[in-house]
Amino acid sequence: MTTNADTPQVQRRRRAPAGAAVLREDVTEAIRLAVFEELATAGYARMSIEGIARRAGVGKTAVYRRWRSKLHLVLDLVSAVAVQGLPTPDTGSLEGDLRLLYEVTSRALRHPVAGQIIPDLQAEAARNPEIADAMQKALREGQQSVASGIVAAAVVRGEISEGIDEDLALDLISGPLYWRAVVVRGPKLPKGYLAGLARATAGALKAL
Repeated sequence: MTTNADTPQVQRRRRAPAGAAVLREDVTEAIRLAVFEELATAGYARMSIEGIARRAGVGKTAVYRRWRSKLHLVLDLVSAVAVQGLPTPDTGSLEGDLRLLYEVTSRALRHPVAGQIIPDLQAEAARNPEIADAMQKALREGQQSVASGIVAAAVVRGEISEGIDEDLALDLISGPLYWRAVVVRGPKLPKGYLAGLARATAGALKAL
């Protein structure tokens, strides 16, 4: 996937070294999509390169040319989540920023695919340190940058103390939704839950 209008032209001008394999981006994206679908339907333990290739409509060789095992494939995808990030809300108030963050995050976590993949990979993380590290990077660091932005803006506005404990603030901001997504796993949030959560979290942050 390109990030600016000039990239395709640059890619066309750049010649691959002699003997190097040219990896088609559309095939790579098809494989990535197939991995997410396989994780959601089969789970990590039962997922196979053969199943991924079949779902992507490619041969196994196409997968192995990009990743040497299903572990490295999944680690690559999970780690990529951390750099995608969410835009930092800018509503003009701490409670408003939290409400917007919760709405966006809640929609993502309630997606059927995410609802299957996250608990499964967390179970695998308990047995595999590499997956555990990748999950921590994706789920913690991705949220941390957004939460830090919300906290920093609230400090500038004078809504919370300048010396607030950022680690504790991150736990307060992000913990409840992940608790519901991973542990409770309820199909639907109660009416008014996100507004109440934003109000309560803002109050807790101001009290620190």
